[in-house]
Amino acid sequence: MIIDEFINSLKELNIEIDSNKLKQLEKYYELLIKWNEKMNLTGITKKEEVYLKHFYDSSTFVKAINLKENLSLCDIGTGAGFPGIVLKILFPNLSVTLVDSLGKRISFLKEVKQELQLEKLDIIEARAEEYAKEVREMYDIVTSRAVAHLHILMEYSIPLVKKNGYFIPMKGNAEEELKDLDKLKKELNVKYLDKIEFELPYSQGKRTLPIFQKLEKTKTKYPRKYSDIKKKPL
Repeated sequence: MIIDEFINSLKELNIEIDSNKLKQLEKYYELLIKWNEKMNLTGITKKEEVYLKHFYDSSTFVKAINLKENLSLCDIGTGAGFPGIVLKILFPNLSVTLVDSLGKRISFLKEVKQELQLEKLDIIEARAEEYAKEVREMYDIVTSRAVAHLHILMEYSIPLVKKNGYFIPMKGNAEEELKDLDKLKKELNVKYLDKIEFELPYSQGKRTLPIFQKLEKTKTKYPRKYSDIKKKPL
């Protein structure tokens, strides 16, 4: 996806993009490639592929919810900052928190924040399950991209969501993961509202955005203790 195609694709999503945001994304790409030479941030390094499979893919989050309001968003297991940093660049009104357990990735994210001069961006080094034990009902939206199985991810994420807030993970084909959720939804006091399904351009795969809403305070002991979640390819 070349830059012009990227801009036009964002317009189709009703996302406004200006020269400053484009410069920030370009700098983000440069830092990603620079740091990727000394640590494994992504297996995707060609510019056209990064813009399609990371930048555009992250931006499709807007298919599920309006981000033009002053909302708080938490990105669990953010890795190299997808989708959190991309959404922060495109929607500077958002207050974004990035959570990741690996110190080297945290160092990368902090440099991105400094170089791009991103405000209202918090970067937390923590395991997802430990962070969820410490922080309760703080965010309007909690998301993640290509992290853990949905059943596990819900246990980490739902406690972080405000009452009436949303948990919207970014998934590939999530048909199997969406099965047999009734017991967990009841225990976590969430309602499954809908799912947005679409294909990435150029036949780059199916994407699913399940939408869950937090109904009331969580009274369970979730999250249970699991090994640290790791990024998985979509």
